[in-house]
Amino acid sequence: MASKVHLPEDRYFGPDPRQKEIAQRLYQQVAKLPLICPHGHVDPRMFADPNYSLGTPTDLLIIPDHYVFRMLYSQGVPMEKLGIPRRDGGKVERDHRRVWQTFAEHFHLFRGTPTGMWLNDELLSVFGVEEKLCGESAQRVYDQIEARLASPEFRPRKLFERFNIEVMSTTDFATDPLVHHQALRKSGWKGRIVPCFRPDGVVNIDAPNWHKNIDALGKVSGIEATSYMALIRALENRRVFFKSLGATSTDHAAMTAYTGELSDAEAEAIFQRATSGEATPEDATRFTGHMLMQMARMSIEDGLVMQLHVGSYRNHNPILFTRFGTDMGADIPIASEFTRNLRPLLVKYGNDKRLTLILFNLDESAYSRELAPLAGHYPALRLGPPWWFFDSLNGMERARELMIETAGLHNTVGFNDDTRAFPSIPARHDLSRRVDANWIAGLVVRGIVDMEDAEEMIQDTAYRLAKKAYKL
Repeated sequence: MASKVHLPEDRYFGPDPRQKEIAQRLYQQVAKLPLICPHGHVDPRMFADPNYSLGTPTDLLIIPDHYVFRMLYSQGVPMEKLGIPRRDGGKVERDHRRVWQTFAEHFHLFRGTPTGMWLNDELLSVFGVEEKLCGESAQRVYDQIEARLASPEFRPRKLFERFNIEVMSTTDFATDPLVHHQALRKSGWKGRIVPCFRPDGVVNIDAPNWHKNIDALGKVSGIEATSYMALIRALENRRVFFKSLGATSTDHAAMTAYTGELSDAEAEAIFQRATSGEATPEDATRFTGHMLMQMARMSIEDGLVMQLHVGSYRNHNPILFTRFGTDMGADIPIASEFTRNLRPLLVKYGNDKRLTLILFNLDESAYSRELAPLAGHYPALRLGPPWWFFDSLNGMERARELMIETAGLHNTVGFNDDTRAFPSIPARHDLSRRVDANWIAGLVVRGIVDMEDAEEMIQDTAYRLAKKAYKL
């Protein structure tokens, strides 16, 4: 029998006794607050069907989670052995118990990582698994999770309610007809799940399958995007549709934060070169930068909050991309520059309080050097929580230390889980609330804020900032 999982009540708090005592007091004030989930990638179809099954433990916790399989791959475990489907239909392990056994035998690799923290928490708190996961306990743990998943109490809607989620935003392509969101609206279920408008596939002309995406945009909008201005009209059309189903935000991804305005004629010329397959990498950069400015203009007009995620070198490993496609754990951070790259957008729109532009990035060196000073000045700017590789105990602590002195707490937007792994959501929010309680307690101990201020700050970080920033 494997030893038991131990989750101390004071986990993640610093060792100083006074700070720890204050952190525990602050944490207890927000531990049971509803969860605001303003940005993530949970599939809405699991809620549209009240009887939706989450599948096997492997379906749920391994196959869709790049945080899990990228670690195992780094230690030489083939992706095929983890049941990850190949693009060419090649042979992969289809016995989910065998996949789980491989995962369990390598679970020690996650010690000290945020993935390990989340998994230990959700295995115990969500599934009631008290044994440590290892090779010896693998099948017993599998059996226990499998039995729980077969229960009506583990249907997604029931878990949504159990997790005390007040609102969740999914992330949906501009070409998505949002049939699952429409079904949710008609179902009468009280859970609040809203879409988020993500147009990368049609505004980034170097996006995979761009031509197919443009065709799909024409079909769902009723506006054939054969010109730049038609593209603009089609995007405006889709934003109205997304808003009608409750959307409050948009999401955009780019390798850099470059923005720059093109004339209509320049934009049309680049669009036509893209249509004929003759666009250059420079064309792609300039067009994306221009379209980010157009998205900011549209957000001022329709009120949708704009999110920008910058700094990921996508599909860095071409062998993995060829075999398995995107989102396989091979996206790597690059150094990012914001002060010059964002200036054209900020000069034109950054002083307009009707715009909320939330920045996420993968370059921690930019936090105090550029992002905090920018957000501490422009009314339109807000800073998102640590993203992706820095969505961790240490990453959150560093972000608070590097940003708040200059930007202030209210130029940040609280926490979002940004996850596809639905059962991990409570664990992710709990980690964030504990980290913030510990950080704020440190300010109290050093006399920077008093307890009255601290109690306001923990309510802000855990709940109020996200609700306000995302207009939820």
